[in-house]
Amino acid sequence: DVVVAVIDSGVDYTHPDLAANIWTNPGEVAGDGIDNDLNGFIDDVHGWDFRNDDADPMDDHRHGTHVAGIIGAVGNNELGVTGVAQQVSIMALKFLDNHNTGYTSDAVRAINYATMMRSEHDINVRVLNNSYTGQRSTALEESLAASTQADILFVSASGNGNVLGRGINLDNDPVYPASLTSANMIVVGASGQYDEMARFSNFGVETVDLIAPGIGIYGLAPTAMGSYQSLSGTSMAAPLVSATAALLVSHLPDITTAEIKDAVLGSVDEIDALSSKLSTGGRLNTAAALNLD
Repeated sequence: DVVVAVIDSGVDYTHPDLAANIWTNPGEVAGDGIDNDLNGFIDDVHGWDFRNDDADPMDDHRHGTHVAGIIGAVGNNELGVTGVAQQVSIMALKFLDNHNTGYTSDAVRAINYATMMRSEHDINVRVLNNSYTGQRSTALEESLAASTQADILFVSASGNGNVLGRGINLDNDPVYPASLTSANMIVVGASGQYDEMARFSNFGVETVDLIAPGIGIYGLAPTAMGSYQSLSGTSMAAPLVSATAALLVSHLPDITTAEIKDAVLGSVDEIDALSSKLSTGGRLNTAAALNLD
């Protein structure tokens, strides 16, 4: 009953390695054409498609399904891969299209939906995964402020650098939402198999908190597109942190967002070469976060 909202290109909620962990809105009756829970969205059974303004957040790209699988692919089912949080509820909030492009205004609507479902409908949304970059706006800042008030963690990918594929310093050249300052944010860069920062990963000692694996991550693809795939990017690193936060909530249901941040950031494996690139100078250590006193 820990819900992670994946704000992305949608999620293949029928995927056999994910379907059991897809959030189902307890206040809705599927397909009856009625807004049963009176939240302003008709038949929002698994989330909402803010790109097309309908109740079907199916992934017609690949990105969102891969992100969702890193967080919560079903474990111990003799199939495919396992998410970091093997038992979790994935709320699918789509704002990116089949080219993986979208509008920041639609991302804001997705954030506001998740916040509203927690604040007004008692849905246990504790984490928002944001593996995208967009534009700065007052509405985006306001949506983060509201999610902070609702005690929801906002996990953001740091972004994948410039047109040459080289990471940029966000302290000097901001990228959004990663460069916003909000008390409920964790910003995540990408690492490789030797704990080095990925060449493409944005960084910033004042902006980016930590790194997590983001190169060659094997995970889910929509069933119609081959079911499994390997992808690289800070988009793959952020959901590892989101899933770690979900595990913390599952063990400590009353944990606050501030306490989640303290646990995640206070338990990193520090790496000397990263001390000038990240606020923690370290790489995510999920086991250490779960065992931190």
